[in-house]
Amino acid sequence: MAPATGPPLLLTGATGYVGGRLLAELEGRGLPVRCMVRQPERLTGRTGDATEVVAGDVLDLESLLAALAGVGTAFYLIHTMGGSGDFEESDRLGAENFAAAARACGVTRIVYLGGLGNPEEELSPHLRSRQEVGEILRRSGCEVLEFRASIVIGAGSLSFEMIRALVERLPVMITPRWVEVLAQPIGIQDLLAYLTAAAELPPGESRVFEIGGPDQLCYGGLMREYARLRGVRRRLIRVPFLTPRLSSLWLGLVTPLYARVGRKLIESIRHPSVVRDPAAMEAFAIRPAGVAEAMRLALDEEDREAVTTRWCDALSSAGAARDWSGIRFHHRLVDARSVYVDADAEAAFRPIQGIGGARGWYAAGWLWSLRGALDLLVGGVGMRRGRPHAERLRVGDPLDFWRVEALEPGRRLLLRAEMKLPGRAWLEFEVEPEGAGVRIRQTALFDPVGLSGLAYWHAIRPLHVWVFSRMLRGIAGAARGRRPT
Repeated sequence: MAPATGPPLLLTGATGYVGGRLLAELEGRGLPVRCMVRQPERLTGRTGDATEVVAGDVLDLESLLAALAGVGTAFYLIHTMGGSGDFEESDRLGAENFAAAARACGVTRIVYLGGLGNPEEELSPHLRSRQEVGEILRRSGCEVLEFRASIVIGAGSLSFEMIRALVERLPVMITPRWVEVLAQPIGIQDLLAYLTAAAELPPGESRVFEIGGPDQLCYGGLMREYARLRGVRRRLIRVPFLTPRLSSLWLGLVTPLYARVGRKLIESIRHPSVVRDPAAMEAFAIRPAGVAEAMRLALDEEDREAVTTRWCDALSSAGAARDWSGIRFHHRLVDARSVYVDADAEAAFRPIQGIGGARGWYAAGWLWSLRGALDLLVGGVGMRRGRPHAERLRVGDPLDFWRVEALEPGRRLLLRAEMKLPGRAWLEFEVEPEGAGVRIRQTALFDPVGLSGLAYWHAIRPLHVWVFSRMLRGIAGAARGRRPT
């Protein structure tokens, strides 16, 4: 393949579900790509040699000016689906900053992925915000190609994960009214085809493209189609009294979604999202696949355990952007312990690298599950996210109710807590040479907020002593080649 030439394409959201897959598509076409992310280390090992990675934040105008310098086309794939607080104002400010920086840097085209819905009807706050972002970007004076999509079907997508979990786990489902609202799903492969094709269109005016597959059906229809493909029988019983809040709690119990994300998803799909304007069919030669084919492709990818991105990869999926500025923390509290292991660093780090997900935490699995269930009840992420890959980890990966903050293979793993807590928490593992073997150090750190944070720490301190001691022994046993007990 010839080296990439010409102005770079700026890609935002490269650590998210769509952006991560779009990055691979653009690199596969030999296009010059510059990724802008808040934490560049999260893309370590995930980009091609020719791809440039820069630090930037849409809420920081100066960083945008540096990131957009010399760029021809920019992909704007940012939306705080899982964020808390005033997300509309945050999305608005981010779009305004991006529009101003794009105009100042002479960007010729912005490609934006928004949400499908009739703007003349009542929309959910999140869908309304996504369409407002498109309007703000168009005011930049740059050419803006906005794609509005409904449900995205693909391995690891938010909607597909929910459908799969419901059908696989529940032979009889009590369903609220929103499962019968009409939508027009699109497969992730076809969505990526539209986005990449947008970078190659001749220059023109700003346009809005409504995109979807050939099938119009509701979530209930999607669940029935999934059941048909899997060869199982499922019964849906509709009831009128499940509110979005009650539905989100129900989803949190039986799917990988948790209450906050589930509620925002439900709010967005309570209104029809079907293609009304055929402009995309006229402007592009893309003919999207139907729902059955999109689901088959998703299942094939899941069966190969080759899922490249998942909806929970993005930091915003956990509301991780919480602003701690102005919050006074008490002195950091530490629970530290270590064990000597007669093994090399690679063998000692292997069970650490494989922690969480289906393998568990080497001790008191029922207690970890209980902690996850309690977290779900208060709107947290719970334990249902698992881990993206059974053996390897990367910076930024979700890991049950943690996220990988730092990783030095063979030496150090740092996890940041994303469960609901009165403070900030980390769990760190380190492997250090000692004599003929290594010493494994395990450290829990907690920044408590106020008296509630201190009370929380001291209340669970006895459990920490018991669980963390057993967990370290389990890791050491696995490093020595013994099965954890």
